[in-house]
Amino acid sequence: MIVRQFISWIRTAPAGERAEATRSLARAWLISDLSEDDRGGAEGALLMLLDDPSPLVRQAMAEVFARSAEAPAAIVQALSLDQPSIALPVLEYSPLLIDADLVDIVATGNSETQCAIARRINLPTSVSAAIAEVGSPAAALELIENAYAELAPFSWDRIVERHGHLAAIRESMLVLEGLPAATRLALVAKLSDTLAQFVVARNWLSADRAERVAGEARERSTVNIAARSRGEDMQGLVRHLRASGQLTAGLILRALLSGNLELFDASLAELSGLPHARVTALLHDRGGASLQALLIRAGFPESTFAAFRVALEVSHETGYVDTVGGAARLRRRMVERVLTHCETDRQAAEPLLILLRRFATESAREEARTFCDELIAEEAIAPPEHDLIAA
Repeated sequence: MIVRQFISWIRTAPAGERAEATRSLARAWLISDLSEDDRGGAEGALLMLLDDPSPLVRQAMAEVFARSAEAPAAIVQALSLDQPSIALPVLEYSPLLIDADLVDIVATGNSETQCAIARRINLPTSVSAAIAEVGSPAAALELIENAYAELAPFSWDRIVERHGHLAAIRESMLVLEGLPAATRLALVAKLSDTLAQFVVARNWLSADRAERVAGEARERSTVNIAARSRGEDMQGLVRHLRASGQLTAGLILRALLSGNLELFDASLAELSGLPHARVTALLHDRGGASLQALLIRAGFPESTFAAFRVALEVSHETGYVDTVGGAARLRRRMVERVLTHCETDRQAAEPLLILLRRFATESAREEARTFCDELIAEEAIAPPEHDLIAA
């Protein structure tokens, strides 16, 4: 009887009153002890109200049913496909929407609806993958900042590929603790490319010079990121480097001259196809023949063999770098020893000497910066000299 009166009244009521009445009916459907007949009638009335010309009516329904697992599934489904102002709360909160529904809405919806889905709690990998694949930059940003979203490694990479040129995306991703090293490196590459294009467009550097500077910056970042990587993360990084053509003899020599033996070992294992443990054992053979055989198998040019041999000898002498900062910077003593040897070695190729000279300059400047930073730190801690005299 009550539902019949409601339907009769609502046909002529103003939109605002219809919306409030719809809100009350929806709440009654969820929490009131309605008879079976009244419950069926109420659901029928609510289904009819999905065709109401005023969005206020459907919006009232969406606000009531958005978070409820007991809401009528057919109504929730219809509301999720309505205009964004109505669909957003349902898309963000409703537990009744299945993964397939959400994936389809991501594919066909606009940025607003994609953002609402990206904010959902316990977002599964399939829906996250859809947002990474076709979502807007705003939706990707919401996904990155959603601590409850599950993302597969390929989804992270897809976001970098599609939106890595945007500063907001890069900044949000780089602060994440568990971001895979390979993804972090891909972000750095995007940043390097963006900066290189910028300085070329401004005529600050030639295209070739900008590309070389960007490449050197990427190599330094690679060793820096590798210094924080272990196990599977390191292996994923090395595989990414190889697939992207960055796992070069120059990069691997930089890793060794930085004392980063983990990246050096993992790189040789990847290129040679030998187990990591076997590579490590061969590198600890002080005879030198094992290293040469390993470098040949890894495909390195013969002109680099002496540089690797001397660098490894110095590494054994000076010991393993046990700090992240130490394993991310070129070690000046190692670089100068290798450079001195190669300058007297007739087999050393000119490109290798040019690379080593650049390494020597870089390591000297880095050492000078570190020295100055330490002096400033000591000055800040030590009391002024006149205070000591007065005391």
